[in-house]
Amino acid sequence: MSEERTAIRDAVRDLCARFPDAYWRELDAIGEYPDAFVKALTDAGWLGALIPQAYGGSGLGIADAAAILEEINASGGNAAAAHAQMYTMGSVLRHGSDEQKRRYLPPIAKGELRLQAFGVTEPDAGSETTRLRTVAVRTGDRYVINGQKVFISRAQHSDLMLLLARTTPYDELKDKTQGLSIFLVDLRAATASGQIEIRPLQTMMNHHSTSIFIRDLEVPVADRVGEEGEGFRYIIDSWNAERILIASESIGDGRWFVSRASSYARERKVFARPIGANQGVQFPIAQAHAQIEAASLLRDKAAWLFDRAEKCGAEANMAKLLASQAAWAAANAAIDTYGGYGFAKEYDVERKFRETRLLMVAPISNNLVLAYVGQHVLGMPRSY
Repeated sequence: MSEERTAIRDAVRDLCARFPDAYWRELDAIGEYPDAFVKALTDAGWLGALIPQAYGGSGLGIADAAAILEEINASGGNAAAAHAQMYTMGSVLRHGSDEQKRRYLPPIAKGELRLQAFGVTEPDAGSETTRLRTVAVRTGDRYVINGQKVFISRAQHSDLMLLLARTTPYDELKDKTQGLSIFLVDLRAATASGQIEIRPLQTMMNHHSTSIFIRDLEVPVADRVGEEGEGFRYIIDSWNAERILIASESIGDGRWFVSRASSYARERKVFARPIGANQGVQFPIAQAHAQIEAASLLRDKAAWLFDRAEKCGAEANMAKLLASQAAWAAANAAIDTYGGYGFAKEYDVERKFRETRLLMVAPISNNLVLAYVGQHVLGMPRSY
């Protein structure tokens, strides 16, 4: 690890120390958004890490961003509250017009604008993105959009949203990956005018997920990102970065569970001896630690390839798979180690347990990762 990355980890760890377990526990209890934490991250420049210096960001690589998110979760926090502010702008950076980059990236880097909502998933189109039904019809110099999105995180805490909508009817396409387009939507104006309605979804973790209802939303052609019909290709282009960063959050979770469980196992005594002296307690923690270290190495390889603009789809997907599995193994080991106390909110294990379980399913199900590996890495027939 370079001195620069070590310094990044130390700085993020110091920042997170200002937001102890009690901070996250209280927010979880009342379902509130961690505004103070996100502001601190923004003020420190960490959420602008991937934005080039020319647009006011830090110009760091994905490996540095991975270190930032890992340390947040390893410190007991939940990076999901703000991670999209770090990478959602990638579609604008890579495919947006020069005017869009000049207009949006500097205020995003400064935290003056929040772009941390991505409207893709729909009630009848989850993993099968090419089947989405939200429709954008061009009328002169603007599009009129109607549809519904679901499981859209942080929409109530974002100024802007990237929205994926259909611009060519599905039945008219030979290539079903075509016909979708990305739009930059001003959520503040759209909700104020009633063209977008945001409804919170109650979930098992404090994730700030929502359903979004879009009614005759007008978006200028100038706010379409890239070419019409190429939106699916653009979001695929962002998936490798997302996989690497989500893997990093899982690794951070796993390190937190292992640290807490091993500490508790050393201190807790039953029958006049530390419970960690029992192999049934000790070995699952040690196994989880080994799995986390292995996942971390694959994540590092994926990040190394990404930062050199080399192909990394297999590595990024497998890193997400292994890291989420390792974190889940560590979560279960921690629950078993704590016993009944693991379910008591004051110990925070149950909170992190709920949070890390999500990463087995989202933003991509591990089964789809396995399908990708089977088909595109191992050359077997498509399984779905």
